[in-house]
Amino acid sequence: MTPSVRRTRRMLELAGAGAAALLTLSACSSSSGSSDTASGTSGSASPELSGTVTVFAAASLQESFTALGKEFEQQHPGTKVTFSFGGSDTLAASITGGAPADVFAAASPRTMATVTNAKDTAGAPVTFVRNQLEIATLPGNPGKVASLKDLTEPGLKVVLCDRTVPCGAAAQKALDASHLKLTPVSYEQDVKAALNKVELKEADAAVVYKTDVHAAGDKVEGVEFPESAEAVNDYPIALLKNAGHAETAKAFIALVRSAEGQRVLGQAGFLKP
Repeated sequence: MTPSVRRTRRMLELAGAGAAALLTLSACSSSSGSSDTASGTSGSASPELSGTVTVFAAASLQESFTALGKEFEQQHPGTKVTFSFGGSDTLAASITGGAPADVFAAASPRTMATVTNAKDTAGAPVTFVRNQLEIATLPGNPGKVASLKDLTEPGLKVVLCDRTVPCGAAAQKALDASHLKLTPVSYEQDVKAALNKVELKEADAAVVYKTDVHAAGDKVEGVEFPESAEAVNDYPIALLKNAGHAETAKAFIALVRSAEGQRVLGQAGFLKP
């Protein structure tokens, strides 16, 4: 074989090897493209969340839910969370009366039952936090309140939540457990209204939740009492039957129940479910 022939054969061998390599690369590229396409298709199967979610929530959830609503909107651009805070019994009555809402977070199972009994929920409610009572006094505690019994002292102006409201029902349960009778200067429709009476110095003390004392900061002083352990409230949350944006509403509930949601609620003073 002449040198010229050997060179020609060598060039043909190199060309064949190169073509094989190109075919291999082409196959890999095609496989990768198919995988990316499949991945893209899979991702598009879960549509992005959108729309406004209206949440009816117990007044004691105002600070923590407002923070979680802002976080939810940041996580899901194009969504909006609006809130209606108030006494759980009033909110429940509004829902059963046809008020448009997507999510209900109540301060007691009893008030949630008003909505479930009317078949206005989509699925069973789930307890997501618990809350305990505390006495809120004026800063410095000038009345020297140290116990639940001290609230029965004559001349002390005390405010309670209405008995139909979860915080009022819990306060009455604690009083009954201690065999105490207390006549308040007023009954308020929700826990924020009761606390506000002390903040405005219209009352010397109010029986509210630990979370509300925490949220008030130095505007009030908190006094714990052991009888509160007899009246801890479970807080249930549920998707409502006529939710306008059900998937978005479910995602908000998931955030509330997530580790991040529990962290925010824990910082506000709520107890784990």
